[in-house]
Amino acid sequence: MKRRSFVQKAGILTAGLLSGRLMALAADPEFPLVRKPLAMRRFNSRSVENAITEFNAKVKNKELGWLFNNCFPNTLDTTVTFTQIDGKPDTYIASGETDAMWLRDSSAQVWSYLPFLRRDRALRDMVAGVINRQVKNILKDPYANAFYNDPLKVGEWKEDLTSMLPGIHERKWEIDSLCYPIRLSYRYWQQTKDTSPFDNGWQDAVKLILKTFKEQQRKENNGPYHFQRTTAWATDNLPMQGFGYPVKPVGLICSAFRPSDDATIYSFLVPSNFFAVISLRQAAELFRLIKADSKVADELEELAMEVRQALQKHAIIDHPVHGKIYAYEVNGMGSYNLMDDANIPGLLALPYLGAVSMTDPVYLNTRKMIHSDDNPFYYKGKAAEGIGGPHIGKDMIWPLSIIARALTSTDDDEIKMCIDVLRKTHADTGFIHESFHKDNPKQFTRAWFPWGNTIFGELLWKTYQERPHLLV
Repeated sequence: MKRRSFVQKAGILTAGLLSGRLMALAADPEFPLVRKPLAMRRFNSRSVENAITEFNAKVKNKELGWLFNNCFPNTLDTTVTFTQIDGKPDTYIASGETDAMWLRDSSAQVWSYLPFLRRDRALRDMVAGVINRQVKNILKDPYANAFYNDPLKVGEWKEDLTSMLPGIHERKWEIDSLCYPIRLSYRYWQQTKDTSPFDNGWQDAVKLILKTFKEQQRKENNGPYHFQRTTAWATDNLPMQGFGYPVKPVGLICSAFRPSDDATIYSFLVPSNFFAVISLRQAAELFRLIKADSKVADELEELAMEVRQALQKHAIIDHPVHGKIYAYEVNGMGSYNLMDDANIPGLLALPYLGAVSMTDPVYLNTRKMIHSDDNPFYYKGKAAEGIGGPHIGKDMIWPLSIIARALTSTDDDEIKMCIDVLRKTHADTGFIHESFHKDNPKQFTRAWFPWGNTIFGELLWKTYQERPHLLV
């Protein structure tokens, strides 16, 4: 993926929307308003604006108030295309600098707004539209990770050696791409009790997810998916004629790529398999709730149990320093890769996804390992410490890893440390970035990263509600 630096131009909020505290910030040269002007925003939510006003009225730290105002609504302000198609809401969510909709990112970008759906019908319809659009994309190709708004567009990766179709931006098979839409659907139902998105199309998409997961258990053959790209970047390619290195069929699901869109080394990607377990169970529950095919619900639960048992048998290894920990990748033959990647799902973020308990002793040991020199992608420098990954390169910390650390912590000191680091490393832009150098936050990638912005807002709102004393 080509990455370019882009600094969002400063905007001035309409005075009628500003509380007195935000008006004060507008006049403060230390915190210039960088949020898009009202007339340029893609989608407006009354409940989100109320949350911003409340946060700024109650939180004393001006910089945190400024960051919350900039970051929390960033997905709504900059990425949403909302319409109605055949009487149903339809929402396209761009990822930011690349005008394509990732199944993962689009789910994560709207996730932070779900607690506000009960009191905001417009926001509720927008999220329902995301679910409806994701269904169309999955039915087009369950192995693709990113799609265009135009279903006929032929994208930049048209020469990839895989089965590309018009409307697909990229066809990297990632387990989490099919887990995130289920997670979004399940939480949407929990918040609204609305089952209208779960029509025949949605049910067909879930059945296709189940079929795809079973194909990628590779019990009989490699399955239909293969991928190769002409590139100097090893992480954008799969060896062995595009099928990846061999695995032993033990019940786990192969993922050709990680959530970072980087190729796996061993195809059994452990955090994504954990994510699949909880997603399959959630899909089964929704199938039973809407009185859909009970046979499919049984198959979803059976696969979840099979993967869960395989994880317990093959994903836990004995580390000489940290004891029993989860490997990042395995191949079912005894080989494993010890690391963590900053993206979500990663090992660190498993409790955030509901995939493991925050008190799971193996997870706690793993958490210590990935925040140590035993994780090759853990970086500690003059500006910060955190997890990166091969996607950007050495010494580049991802704010997502710091946010995930805070969201999976029960320790006040650790949570406050994470928020303070994020507050000090936005490079005076007022926004969260994809990554920054461990010694110099002004060396960063992606000035426009809506997922990072929105989930940082989620962290601040969660902290404000549960531990307001930390926001000082």
